[in-house]
Amino acid sequence: MPDFTIASKLSCSPDELAADVFTMQGVNFELAPFVRMTAPKEWAARPIAEWPTGEVLFTSVLLLSGFIPIDRHRFMLKATSASRFEEHSSSLLMKHWGHTREIRPAESHVDVIDALSFQTRIPLLGSLLLPVYKFVFSYRHRRLRKRYGGARTL
Repeated sequence: MPDFTIASKLSCSPDELAADVFTMQGVNFELAPFVRMTAPKEWAARPIAEWPTGEVLFTSVLLLSGFIPIDRHRFMLKATSASRFEEHSSSLLMKHWGHTREIRPAESHVDVIDALSFQTRIPLLGSLLLPVYKFVFSYRHRRLRKRYGGARTL
């Protein structure tokens, strides 16, 4: 199962960052303009830390350039808190999609850490998608560093 971690130091408060990145609006800001994830209004308006765990909450369509469907993602959280979430989802392409995001306060900055693991339904597809996902998450962190200031750490 391919996996990787990426982290950045950001110049903001943990509460400010969590209010932004633990929402579907924040997720879509990070992914724009390459990909957009859909969500029912009920979930799009609620902070992720308030979402229930242990059940599929909704199916999100991943839209390339905001309008070309590329996957259907069955969204499920294993755990949430004000500073962390652990997603265990699946999709048409992914037998398993694991994404953990953690916000760690430090003395003069905030660390945001994304850890990813995935298993594709099609053998060898994971080897092709790994560089794509590394690019996407590197891009997401660049967007956060541009918004808040900071530096990549991993």
